[in-house]
Amino acid sequence: MAKRTVAEQFVEILVRAGVKRLYGVVGDSLNPVVDAIRRNSAIDWIQVRHEEAAAFAAGAEAQLTGSLAACAGSCGPGNLHLINGLYDAHRSMAPVLALASHIPSSEIGTSFFQETHPDRLFAECSHYSELISSPRQMPRVLQTAIQHAIGRSGVAVVSLPGDIAAEQAPERTIEHALVTARPSVRPGDAETDKLARMINEAGKVTLFCGSGTAGAHAEVMEFAERVKAPVGHALRGKEWIQYDNPFDVGMSGLLGYGAAYEATHECDLLILLGTDFPYEAFLPDDVTIVQVDVRPEHLGRRSTLDLAVWGDVRETLRSLMPKVQPKTDRRFLDRMLKKHADALEGVVKAYTRKVEKHLPIHPEYVASVLDEEAAPDAVFTVDTGMCNVWAARYLTPNGRRRVIGSFSHGSMANALPQAIGAQFLDRGRQVVSMSGDGGFTMLMGDFLTLVQYDLPVKVVLFNNSSLGMVELEMLVSGLPSYGTGYRNPDFAAIARAAGAHGIRVEKPKQLRRALREAFRHKGPALVDIVTDPNALSIPPKISAEMVSGFALSAGKMVLDGGVGRMLQLARSNLRNIPRM
Repeated sequence: MAKRTVAEQFVEILVRAGVKRLYGVVGDSLNPVVDAIRRNSAIDWIQVRHEEAAAFAAGAEAQLTGSLAACAGSCGPGNLHLINGLYDAHRSMAPVLALASHIPSSEIGTSFFQETHPDRLFAECSHYSELISSPRQMPRVLQTAIQHAIGRSGVAVVSLPGDIAAEQAPERTIEHALVTARPSVRPGDAETDKLARMINEAGKVTLFCGSGTAGAHAEVMEFAERVKAPVGHALRGKEWIQYDNPFDVGMSGLLGYGAAYEATHECDLLILLGTDFPYEAFLPDDVTIVQVDVRPEHLGRRSTLDLAVWGDVRETLRSLMPKVQPKTDRRFLDRMLKKHADALEGVVKAYTRKVEKHLPIHPEYVASVLDEEAAPDAVFTVDTGMCNVWAARYLTPNGRRRVIGSFSHGSMANALPQAIGAQFLDRGRQVVSMSGDGGFTMLMGDFLTLVQYDLPVKVVLFNNSSLGMVELEMLVSGLPSYGTGYRNPDFAAIARAAGAHGIRVEKPKQLRRALREAFRHKGPALVDIVTDPNALSIPPKISAEMVSGFALSAGKMVLDGGVGRMLQLARSNLRNIPRM
């Protein structure tokens, strides 16, 4: 019986942990591992054009499944390219294992060709980053890395010199059972008893929800009904909590809309459910605040808490509800629902007025039509910048759709590579990359990955020849826009030259037909839509007092520009208000 190499052992452990693909770019230090994958039918090597795309793809796959995904980079510059995508995965709490192959072990510390120290470089964007310097460290280091990634929901990095990967694995090694799922966390009785007392004593309760409410929609709705609470959400909570929600008052933050800001500031008790909402300026400082989170290090990071509750949202609400007295007074809830509907009535006109004749095309109109034409179970990957605005306001969640973006890390160029990971996961599911021209061109080389693997990703390109969000940031800071414009080619022609389906849209009446044509196409397609670079103007009430990033010192001043079908939901929720 032939002995295994360390590389073969490495690959076998990945397979045992449920990894189906390893995204990366080949290189000499990676050759033993790539060859081991070639000879193992249970795992595929996915050749991308840039290692950053590999990390984004793995992160998207992990976010969609909740299971371990993996990526790899060769020594030095190769694995260094992984870092931005790994930062995004780590901040998105996506379980990702990264293999950073290394220079020959005998040369470490000599400034050898392509030498870096990956075990140090990735320490800040991982829960675990270690170097395997001897075959005897396998498989314990890899198993420990996997359990860090899964157990703590983030990135783990293993640095492996190519010469050690090619060596024979020791005959007697400890290969224990791997942890492949996280447990539920229930808070203690003391915390739920105290929270129940606070809720029972409060007259007006508001719930503000984030991505931690995933899988807890039914419990949140039951709890909101019990305490007659309006329900707002952060961007990452939108897909989990907005649909089938008769208590919805919209989203808070710079991209927000509706009455979420008012609901969080006019209540007696604000309960933050599974959110690490980063914009302190949008949170109140004069109401009682409770935060429920499965990550204890997130508790109290953004605001002063009156009670911190460590637990899963679903398990916390299940244990809490029997202790909470049902409320009968819905005056606060009804007032917030009415404010929400009124707010949306005002802004929706911004994109309906002569929009089907406006040239260049309103990007709001593009997002609205895309929402109508996309599949009920589509996966949307969304570029950072103005595409975040359009996704936040126009994509309608329904409990089956998914929306993935760089919502915590805020990187450009995330949408296309994340779409690669999403589509490899399920070739039969519609995957739509909502790409800005700036983000798309940054990693445009990986459009060729779609062609190489015939991945049926549909790239909907918002082509306004500018970095729109950056331009907005400059303008509200009192600066003239500079360095934000692009001279763009015909991207549809480039797509066709690459072997994909390409359509260019310059008139609104062409849009719906173009999207339907792209969605019918069996392979990769790109719809290059020329949109209005001036679509997002400064709202008349916005304050010039802004800090870098997205926090508004003035609080509730938000961008204008329509809200799509959310107005219909708000109107329907008004029917829940009793008529006197």
